Amino acid sequence: MVRVKLYVEGGGEGRSNHEIFRQGWGSFLRRAGLQGQMPQVIPGGGREQTFDKFNTALQNQRPDEVIILLVDSEGPVTAGNTAWQHLRNQDNWDQLPGADDDSAHLMVQVMETWFLADRDALRRFFGPSLNENRFREWPNLEDVPSDTVMNVLAQSTRTCQKPYRKGRVSFELLSELDPQTVAAACPHADQLLTYLRTL
Repeated sequence: MVRVKLYVEGGGEGRSNHEIFRQGWGSFLRRAGLQGQMPQVIPGGGREQTFDKFNTALQNQRPDEVIILLVDSEGPVTAGNTAWQHLRNQDNWDQLPGADDDSAHLMVQVMETWFLADRDALRRFFGPSLNENRFREWPNLEDVPSDTVMNVLAQSTRTCQKPYRKGRVSFELLSELDPQTVAAACPHADQLLTYLRTL
């Protein structure tokens, strides 16, 4: 039996933040059809901290473990580039010994891009006060800059009972997403979920 460890950027500090982080990711991955072989989702904290935790895990990897890094791309990904090629250009991170092309995956351009992919989830979560006038019909969501994504979420939920914020709200919302809808709009999310289903 293979044990999958997924080191994900974010999660903040403290036990309660880590718990809601794991619950949100666990729900999303179960809805993606991974009930049989659920990855252990590990909150990485900050971007560099997440990479360091991933690096340490790779150095101590057991034969029955698959270690995966998942971070925001923080910018557009050049067509044809692997995650490692992008991370080399973006962060000056080299592909580590023991890592292969499937060891790194990207949320393009940020996790919040996935939220804009599932408008029905946004309506259910934020209720009738959601301002949908802020949304656009972007031809390719992964081309939308992260600042635009964050601004749209902030402005569209500003008058809602629970406005959008990173942290608890973001992971509660993650648990409501339909992974198939996200994968259809975000090719890098589809790539991650397709790979996880093979393990």
